[in-house]
Amino acid sequence: MNETIAVVGAGIAGLLLARELKARGAEVVVFEKSRGLGGRMATKRVGEAIFDTGAQYFTAKSERFAAQVSEWAAAGVVAPWPGASSHRWMAKPSMNALGKFLAEGLEIQRESKLVNVQREFGVWELAIENRPAWRVGRLVLTAPLPQALALLKAGGVELPRLLAAELAALTYHPCLALLLTLDGPSAIPAEGIAFADGPVRWIADNSKKGISPDGHAAVTVHLSSAFAAEHYAKTEAELAALVVPGIAEQLGAPVVNVALQRWKFSEPAATFAQPCVWLPDLGLGLAGDAFGGPRVEGAALSGWAMAERMAVKAGT
Repeated sequence: MNETIAVVGAGIAGLLLARELKARGAEVVVFEKSRGLGGRMATKRVGEAIFDTGAQYFTAKSERFAAQVSEWAAAGVVAPWPGASSHRWMAKPSMNALGKFLAEGLEIQRESKLVNVQREFGVWELAIENRPAWRVGRLVLTAPLPQALALLKAGGVELPRLLAAELAALTYHPCLALLLTLDGPSAIPAEGIAFADGPVRWIADNSKKGISPDGHAAVTVHLSSAFAAEHYAKTEAELAALVVPGIAEQLGAPVVNVALQRWKFSEPAATFAQPCVWLPDLGLGLAGDAFGGPRVEGAALSGWAMAERMAVKAGT
């Protein structure tokens, strides 16, 4: 029997799960549809400017995750956000650095977009766009839940009826991130600005965060989930016309370039009652922030919980 475990999604949940399984002696391969690692802990370069486009920082409230963050800090992989309260952590030099760090030593198939997954004769077959299929013994889906369920449906895999209904009811908020390059320094404080209402949820200056080179400010503007849902299909120019005038005072300098990052599945609107799902009869698991909670820490805790549920013992 094929004992390889496939983990779909190289976000924080998938990478920590894969590392834990490998540490226990399992043969693991991670499939990621994009080139990048770390999921929504993402960074993008636009010209000379560098932006954290997704998660802007993370917190550590549980004992286990706090201990892990302390290890990362000792290794120089994470550090407190400059100028912000001490509970905000960021990866160094930018948020995607943590995904790259966690991927070290793992077998990762990048740019591998799965089309469907099928279960036959105790083996999972993974159909991958423009690539040969893979066959593995066990499978864990850590991609956003709607994408994970779509893969199962495309392969004709039926989950238990009650579980399927509960999972299908979990939805995600979208997010739009405007990436603004300014003609000079911004007026945004180093710790960023959170907005309680209106179209903007958050703005931060990546130059003051220590990510983008000094000179022209590189500002990430996260739009609110309600605004993003209403205007998701608009272009960067259309969105900028709607949003920038309302934050011109905070920006403090003219906008010279606008780029856009869309996150269709940015944040779970609700969380499943358990930190993961493991179906031993199918050799199938589901994990991620829709289970552990809508934060980086939640994704991490879900990945670790999944490893425990799979009962892979060290040295086996």
